[in-house]
Amino acid sequence: MTTMTLKKVSEIARHHGVTDEEYQKIVATLGRTPTVTEIGMYGVMYSEHCSYKSSRPVLRLFPTEGPRVLIRAGEENAGALDIGDGLAVVFKIESHNHPSAVEPFQGAATGVGGILRDIFTMGARPIALLNSLRFGLLSKPHVQRLLKGVVSGISFYGNCMGVPTIGGEIAFDESYEGNPLVNVLCVGIVRHKGLVKGSAKGVGNPVVYLGAATGRDGLGGASFASRELTEGSESDRPAVQIADPFLEKLLLEACLELIQTGVVVGIQDMGAAGLTCATCETASRGGMGMDVDLAKVPRRVEGMTPYEVMLSESQERMLVIIQKGEEKKAEAIFKKWDLHAVKIGEVTRGPLLRIYENGSLEAEMPASSLTTEAPIYERPARRPDNFGKKNLSLEDIPVPDLAKSFKALLGSPTIANKRWVYEQYDHMVRTDTVVLPGEGTPVIRVKGTKKYLAVTTDGNGTYAALDPYRGGMIAVCEAARNIVVSGAEPIGLSDCLNFGSPEDPEVFWQFKECVRGMAEACRAFGIPVTGGNVSFYNESPRGAIDPTPVVAMVGLLEGFSPVTGSFKKEGDAVILLGETREEIGASEYLKVVHHRKLGPVPAIDLTQEKVLHRILLSEIRKGRVKSAHDLSEGGLAVALAECCVMNPRAPIGVRIRKIDFPLRSDAIWFGESQSRILISVDGKEKENFCRYAKEAGVPATALGEVGGNTIQFGKAFSISVQEAESIWKESLRGILGG
Repeated sequence: MTTMTLKKVSEIARHHGVTDEEYQKIVATLGRTPTVTEIGMYGVMYSEHCSYKSSRPVLRLFPTEGPRVLIRAGEENAGALDIGDGLAVVFKIESHNHPSAVEPFQGAATGVGGILRDIFTMGARPIALLNSLRFGLLSKPHVQRLLKGVVSGISFYGNCMGVPTIGGEIAFDESYEGNPLVNVLCVGIVRHKGLVKGSAKGVGNPVVYLGAATGRDGLGGASFASRELTEGSESDRPAVQIADPFLEKLLLEACLELIQTGVVVGIQDMGAAGLTCATCETASRGGMGMDVDLAKVPRRVEGMTPYEVMLSESQERMLVIIQKGEEKKAEAIFKKWDLHAVKIGEVTRGPLLRIYENGSLEAEMPASSLTTEAPIYERPARRPDNFGKKNLSLEDIPVPDLAKSFKALLGSPTIANKRWVYEQYDHMVRTDTVVLPGEGTPVIRVKGTKKYLAVTTDGNGTYAALDPYRGGMIAVCEAARNIVVSGAEPIGLSDCLNFGSPEDPEVFWQFKECVRGMAEACRAFGIPVTGGNVSFYNESPRGAIDPTPVVAMVGLLEGFSPVTGSFKKEGDAVILLGETREEIGASEYLKVVHHRKLGPVPAIDLTQEKVLHRILLSEIRKGRVKSAHDLSEGGLAVALAECCVMNPRAPIGVRIRKIDFPLRSDAIWFGESQSRILISVDGKEKENFCRYAKEAGVPATALGEVGGNTIQFGKAFSISVQEAESIWKESLRGILGG
């Protein structure tokens, strides 16, 4: 094993973002100067992307335990929750922001591939994908290019894999112009006994490399994801991986079949940090060591160095630890699926991870020194001096023409129907999608049972930018509300926390406040956090993005059909649950119509939100609720219009009578007061329902009834259903073409 000059070590360490203090920690651990391969391995594992060195202390605020939790956050590749009858749901959301900014198609496609592998390495079959996307203003040609590339990459990979993309969300704001966000969620199902972990156990057990050959694509991807995007980031294209979903489909089927045989001791995908991460994490989790011979690693490029092989992030690769003596059984399955597999090492008595090439020792270190013993920082956090000063005065905001404002909102890219996007996704493959995109909260059937899973992704960067604590809290509340309106009970969440540099005290304050708000809401609702992802350094020459906590939540529904958001029948009564306040701060209306991005963020009362959820779930289970739709961007007016036009088979109008809320008219129609849900019930049930809700502590206002060909907003304004449907469904296509 050859060492290097201190100058060379310093150059490589700086390339990986290793600080002087971290370098001294590495030297102290090894007791010598590291080799090129070693400094590369420590560099990628010490990156924010892999080590969570800034976020780990803050993430401890999240509740991670509960009666359904089978695998807790941080223990494995994804979390797992019991859904009864011996079944578990496995799910996780992750980001692929930086690669998608540089190469949108491949960045998004490999993001889908990576999250799929996280699920099926647990033994679960992926049954659904969702995505949460953020882009700059869609009027900019380069933003349109990014959007088209990302959507193409997501659809390409998911469609080829035969996993339905059933929903998600997209928002547009100038904050994301230089740094789009691509967060992808995958949900899988597995029997409890089929859950498998990513641990290396058993001295002498073979370590098998499975899947694609290793190339130079993706080199330094974890380090790339742990620094800001700059004008020169185009040169980071080698850090963006290349996708092959057809190979991944073979991997998926082979791994699931292999796991069923019981010969798998542990399994880990080679995602961020590639072979380095897969070897050190499996060894560390199992409390074992591992010897690896890189000469046996399949390569598709001549002349690759050990450093490059260990750091490559070539896609569609797995590391599998198999019970000794069962190699032939595994080989037969790999051959059946036409996959290349080779033994590259074996499990040893801990704690050392040793990397050889042609008999030469290239790296040797305790496996845990790369994982659980990576540095952790208590970053300074400082509340910005201008916090709370970006609040509007209502006197400075004139009440505009309501009809024109409504049409502008309904057609704005963040609110308009996203069918231009979801029509590119196969959302019906596997034939289990029950609520289709654009019709309400996505719901998927658990095949062979009477169970349904409702799944959502939610977040609002504007709220978090103006008040990160309240913004984080609202993200959880909105996700839970979206689950509840389908009739499902929220059972767990995964998060994707997108922020600027943690080394900026103001950004880190935003991060801590967001997590604090989210954790408080999770505890109030009894919803455990099962895992997720922190994405820092989302910055460009324009500055940091708005802090964007994205919540992916899963709900369980059993024994009855889910509720959708569209109005169903002429004469049904329309009721607004919740209180409308004079709140237009931080709203989409304020941004779109008045071109202002000011607070205050709407107030949120967790106790009131919980009562709202309880009442609605109770009434849905009694069969008394015909439709339910939460109020978010665009407020009451947009929610009413969506309930009229979101059912593609039978758009229908609504007659709203005079509303006597003592508020500004724009706050009534476009304000985004929280804890509100729009429902419809049989006309004969209206008075009983309102009385019951009020007695339970939830304000309930009978607004009018379903029917006609017009959406009548009291005496304020009206629009034909046909025109509203055209604006909502065609706006995005009109901007993007095709």
